[in-house]
Amino acid sequence: MNDDQQRHRRFRALGAMSGTSLDGVDAAMVVTDGETIHGFGPHGYRPYTDAERDLLRGGLGRWDGAEVEAAASVIDAAHRAALAGFGDVDLIGFHGQTLAHDPRGRGTLQVGDGAGLAGALGVPVVWDFRSADVAAGGEGAPLAPFFHFACARWMRANAPLCFLNLGGVGNLTWLDPARGRPEDPGALLAFDTGPANAPVNDLMQARRGVAMDEGGALAATGQVDEAVVAAFMEHAYFSRKPPKSLDRNDFDDIQDRVSHLGDADAAATLTAICAASVAAGLEHCPDLPSRVLVTGGGRKNPVVMAMLNAALPCSVEPVEAAGLNGDMLEAQAFAYLAVRVLRGLPTSCPGTTGVGTPRCGGRVSRPAAEGNAA
Repeated sequence: MNDDQQRHRRFRALGAMSGTSLDGVDAAMVVTDGETIHGFGPHGYRPYTDAERDLLRGGLGRWDGAEVEAAASVIDAAHRAALAGFGDVDLIGFHGQTLAHDPRGRGTLQVGDGAGLAGALGVPVVWDFRSADVAAGGEGAPLAPFFHFACARWMRANAPLCFLNLGGVGNLTWLDPARGRPEDPGALLAFDTGPANAPVNDLMQARRGVAMDEGGALAATGQVDEAVVAAFMEHAYFSRKPPKSLDRNDFDDIQDRVSHLGDADAAATLTAICAASVAAGLEHCPDLPSRVLVTGGGRKNPVVMAMLNAALPCSVEPVEAAGLNGDMLEAQAFAYLAVRVLRGLPTSCPGTTGVGTPRCGGRVSRPAAEGNAA
């Protein structure tokens, strides 16, 4: 295959994502050459058991030790199970699980053995997407914006817009689809907005023994403590100019802030903090977006969506309004990024992670029969 054929080859890439909400493994296929999205393929979901989720929680915020090893074992086993059922796969993009993220200090840690996964499934695996960006001075996150740019092109968008992912942490991508490439100046601005689903999930687990506030049912019955929200939003992170990123546990005092509130009022207040964080983030965007497309679990919470619509000066819709799958967008992103890594194309840039120049991150591991490449 010559260089031109390799450049335009369409890969059936399978991406896998396990996010900070710790709900399970999303897996989804994208047909792409690493620049243009040519189609979307099958997808699946493998939930974590309660026991697995407990092990993953035990590893959060840790850099080494038995808890990290236990979390890594869960990630490897769950991903093998989630990805084994797909056929006709050219390449896998394996994000792993972020346990600790301190780009200006110790770095970033995503557990998961990409080489072992390649050997087990017999398919090349791209993994460790963030380390090279952090080593070059970037935040290492978020990485989905390059895929969001491709999605905007696939949608034939003709005006700036935002993708808002509400997982455990919220992250926002502002993009201008008129730019030629995602790494071009002015094409992308991306950053973590603040806490999203994680604080409410943690509240529900601690107080009621359930994983989440399903459909915002509890928050809908509560009253927002506006003083708590206002005090929280005084945190220096929200005025800091992007790019910027967060660890799931960066706001480790957030439960203490609502400890005096009843369950419903606490859930409502934490939900309002999510919306207020997004509103603060939108103020950093170069221009007002034409619309905000919401992905991740937060879009299924009508209380979150109502608060966002009240707080933001533009249309707020689930990504399904644009023909995309909000449950699988993050997994699709790592399928797309895997092809870019294989081709040596940038996966981050100054506007997304703050890295000095556009950067290609990720390691490629091949099944033993094919040999391995770093």
